[in-house]
Amino acid sequence: MPHPTGADPRPLIGEPLALDLLNTRWIDAEGPRDLLESEQGLAIWLNSDPVREHTGPTAFAADLDTLDRLLEARTALEALAAAAGGQDPATPAAMAALNEVLSHGRIRRTLGADGLPESAVEVDDPSWGPAWYAAEDWLRLVADRPDRIRPCANDACVLHFYDISKNGTRRWCSMAGCGNRAKAQRHYARRTGSGTGTCT
Repeated sequence: MPHPTGADPRPLIGEPLALDLLNTRWIDAEGPRDLLESEQGLAIWLNSDPVREHTGPTAFAADLDTLDRLLEARTALEALAAAAGGQDPATPAAMAALNEVLSHGRIRRTLGADGLPESAVEVDDPSWGPAWYAAEDWLRLVADRPDRIRPCANDACVLHFYDISKNGTRRWCSMAGCGNRAKAQRHYARRTGSGTGTCT
């Protein structure tokens, strides 16, 4: 289904870049959706806040090369996110796939004219830029708090989030969506007696 130009149709936006890339796939009332099914959807993602925050003023082309490389990164991140969520250990193949994306870029450190250190991202080809930035962001997340990388607790949801709550107890991609649905289901089960739990 085509997306309106410029409109980001995803139910969860604003997560760290690596997870925001994962969240280009979601499920709604119409079924599975994928923002990256077209170059138009890619253009929407490239103009999103998480991408701009990481890439700064760099503009990337919304072309097939960029899309293919971004999908390669997303596939690797999907496997790694499942492992980070405690479902399965990260496989050597998933780690190798992310390392392959990372091999196409690097951070060059220099001493600037003002005597202060400077950093610049260099990629083999501009089409690797968005994929490399997302893969590099994954490294930052797993170095910081890998246990805070979470899938939504709704089994029918494929979204991920980075739990920044004080106690690390966030369970849902959003309380307005999956959280409220779970509360409504529990309430219905209590009212109809179809639930197995007790009301406290």
